[in-house]
Amino acid sequence: MRKSCRAALVLVVTLSSASRMAQAGESTIRQPGDHPHYAIEIEPHLNLAWFDYAGYGLGTTAGIGLGARFTIPIVYNGFVPTINNSVGIGFGGDWVYFGCGAPNVSCGVSTLYFPIVMQWNFFVARRWSVFGEPGFSINYAFYNDNVCQGQKAGCYVGSSIFPGPVFEFGGRYHLSEHMALTARIGYPDFTFGVSFM
Repeated sequence: MRKSCRAALVLVVTLSSASRMAQAGESTIRQPGDHPHYAIEIEPHLNLAWFDYAGYGLGTTAGIGLGARFTIPIVYNGFVPTINNSVGIGFGGDWVYFGCGAPNVSCGVSTLYFPIVMQWNFFVARRWSVFGEPGFSINYAFYNDNVCQGQKAGCYVGSSIFPGPVFEFGGRYHLSEHMALTARIGYPDFTFGVSFM
C-alpha cells in the first residue's frame, strides 16, 4: 500500500506542476464547457499491476496484461460550474497475468477484473486533461494447472471471484480533439493507452 501512496503522490505533484504550467500558457480550466464533446471514450491500454490482487491480498509480484475502458459522459459541465470539468461513468475489462511467483500460490495466476468507476475530468489546457476515478471492480482469478506441473506439492488450482476497490488518478495528452494518450495510476494498477473520443 505504501508503494501505491508514493506513486499517487508523485502523480499528484506531476499533474499539479502540469496544471501550473498550463495556467501560465493556454489554460482552459476557467472556461467551463471548453472541452471535447463526445458520446463515448474508448480506451484500449496496457496494464502493469504491482499488487497481487488475485484473491489473496497484497503481495510483491507484479503482473502484466491488456485491457480496455469505456467512459460515457453524463455531465458535460461537471460538479463545479465555474471550471472546465465533466463527469462520466466508466466500465471495462482487464486481464493481468502474475506468473509463477505470485505470493501464496505456486502456479501461474490470471485475473480478469471488471471495474465500474465515476470519472471526474478537469480540462486544464488545450492539450492536457486530468481525472480521478473512484469505484469498485468484480474480479475473477484462475490458476492454470499446466503451469503447476513440476512445482512443489500443495499447488493451488482453481478459481475465485472477489470484489475490490478502484481508486486511480490519470491524465491525457490530447493529440487532437478526438484522440489522446492516456495514463492512470493507483489501485489496483497502472495503465497506458490511447483514448478515442
